[in-house]
Amino acid sequence: MNHFDSKLTLFIVAMYAGMSLFAFIAYAIDKSAAVNGRSRISERTLHLMSLIGGWPGALVAQRLIRHKTQKQPFRRFLWTTVVFNCGGLSWLLAAKDAADIRGFIASLIS
Repeated sequence: MNHFDSKLTLFIVAMYAGMSLFAFIAYAIDKSAAVNGRSRISERTLHLMSLIGGWPGALVAQRLIRHKTQKQPFRRFLWTTVVFNCGGLSWLLAAKDAADIRGFIASLIS
């Protein structure tokens, strides 16, 4: 693994960890708001967080705080975001035509 690959890997791990923490906190805030009758975080926002890398935190939040577990359409769409996110990450890391994007990310993290 060359220097760029290790930096890219570290960047991706940090991004997923940060977005997962952010998503977990958002789910916890939304659960609290639901229980206490306050203004909620939109499902669109929760799904967007999952799509851009926060899906591990969203899945953990669903399991630990039991939020958004009964709404089948929500759960189906969450799993759709997981598939799209993993597909996008696979493409980014493996596809030859993603080299420009990897180069751009390299310029940001160098």
